Amino acid sequence: MSPKDFAAYAYLSLAWGLSFLLLLHVVDAFGWIGAVTFRCFIAGALLYAIARFTGRRLDFSVGWLPFAMVGATTVAGQLIGLSYATPRIGTAMAAIFVAAIPLFSMVIAQAWGLERITATRVVGLLLGTIGIIMLVGFPAVPVTSSFLIGCLAMVGSTFSAAFGSNYASRHLSGTGPWEVTIGSFIAGGIIALPLLWFVPVPATPAMVDYLYLVALAGLMSALTYVLYFGLVKSIGATAAISVEFVVTVVAVLVGALVLKEPLTVLQICGGLVIIVGCALVLGIVRVPQNLR
Repeated sequence: MSPKDFAAYAYLSLAWGLSFLLLLHVVDAFGWIGAVTFRCFIAGALLYAIARFTGRRLDFSVGWLPFAMVGATTVAGQLIGLSYATPRIGTAMAAIFVAAIPLFSMVIAQAWGLERITATRVVGLLLGTIGIIMLVGFPAVPVTSSFLIGCLAMVGSTFSAAFGSNYASRHLSGTGPWEVTIGSFIAGGIIALPLLWFVPVPATPAMVDYLYLVALAGLMSALTYVLYFGLVKSIGATAAISVEFVVTVVAVLVGALVLKEPLTVLQICGGLVIIVGCALVLGIVRVPQNLR
C-alpha cells in the first residue's frame, strides 16, 4: 500500500467512525429517509460544483446503469439501513455490524472471480470475525422487536455495501472516483426520494441541523467516498472495504467515551484483534511462510 493509499485509509477510518455522532443528529432532525436523501443530493452536488470550479473533466460515458446499481447498493441501501438501525440498536451495535462488510465482500469477490483470496487474507478476516465477537458484549438498547428489526436492517446495509463495492470494482474500474461518487450519490438520492412520501421529515429542522447535514454530506460522504472508490480501484474491493474493521473500533470508542455506552476490557481486546486482522488483509503484516 502506497503512502497516499494509507493516508486515505486512515482518514476514512476516522471520518466514518466519527460520522455516527453526526448521523444521530441528522436522523433525529430529518428522519431516516430524509437524512439519506438530502445527504446524497448535497454530497453529489458539492462534488460536481467543485469539479466544475476547478476545471476537472468528468466522464460519465459508461452509462447510467452502473451508477444506478452502485447508488442503489453502496449508497442508498447501505445508508438507509444504517440510518434506520443506529437510533434503534445504538452506535456500538451498528458499528459492530459494519465490521461484517469485509466478510461479505470477500465471499462476493471470490464468487465473481475478482480477487484471489490468499491464506493470509483468510486469517485476517477470521481474526476480524473473532474481534467482532469479542466486541459484542452489550446491546445499547433493550432487546425488543424494534431492536431485532434494526439488526436485520444492518445486515441488509452491510451486504449492500459489500455488493456495491464489488460491483464498482467489476463494472466501473475504468471510471474515476469523482465520477463514481457523483453518479452513485445522485442516483442514491433519486432512489431514496420517493420514500419521503412514506417517511416524511418529522418537524422543521433547526439551523444547526442543516450544518450537521452539510458536514455529514461534505466531509463524511463526498470526500470519503472519493477516497474510498479510489482505494477500490487501487488496492481492490476487499482490501479497501476492510477499513470498516477500524471504523468499528473508532465508533465503539465514540459510543463509550462520548455517548457513555459501556465498554469492557474484552471489547478493547477485540478492537486490537480487529486491527491485527485488518493489517493481515491489507498485507501490512504477513504470516510467515513456515506457518502457512
